[in-house]
Amino acid sequence: MAGKKSNKSVFREYFEAIIVAVLLALFIRTFIVQAFKIPSGSMLPTLLIGDHLLVNKFSYGVRLPFDGRMLIPLGKPERGEVVVFRFPKDRSIDYIKRVVAVPGDTIEIRDKQLFINGEPVADPHAYVSSPTILQRAASPRDNFGPVTVPEGRVFVMGDNRDNSYDSRFWGFVEERDILGKAFILYWSWDIDTALLSSERLASIRWGRLANLIE
Repeated sequence: MAGKKSNKSVFREYFEAIIVAVLLALFIRTFIVQAFKIPSGSMLPTLLIGDHLLVNKFSYGVRLPFDGRMLIPLGKPERGEVVVFRFPKDRSIDYIKRVVAVPGDTIEIRDKQLFINGEPVADPHAYVSSPTILQRAASPRDNFGPVTVPEGRVFVMGDNRDNSYDSRFWGFVEERDILGKAFILYWSWDIDTALLSSERLASIRWGRLANLIE
């Protein structure tokens, strides 16, 4: 009898430990930090395809996980921050872009130059791959606005300005849909090279590991 009781006790201890670990992991993922990987080149050269990063979900406060309502506000997204958010056209998909304008800002793009509130701004993270300038009638890529960002929303763009599907095309991001601020790379590899088992070690981008995201 003692042996059976002991076995049950050990099983219960393991079961309780697993439950606690799962609940803790869910809590951390929901409210504190979440992993995210880069699937496209829209944030080149800041973020590469195959980068894996951590998102600080505590950056702007504590939100309800399902509807995004703020429980404990701690701050607001600021210009220049890289954020992960629910894509407005399909909230089941997460996107990553850079905030370029916040509520009250008037944003305009003239021949690829970014203007905020009528003034040209330094745009050190922007990467322009094509000298071709598209006219407003053809695309909002190179000539856009002016538009004023409404309260509770932000305007985001990819750093790879000529190859990014962002607010220029589909509009603003609601602050409640922002999951958090990207802050550090924890892993990076060249996916194409990594698929070759013989080259897997060579595919790791060692110099990018633990880099802070700016």
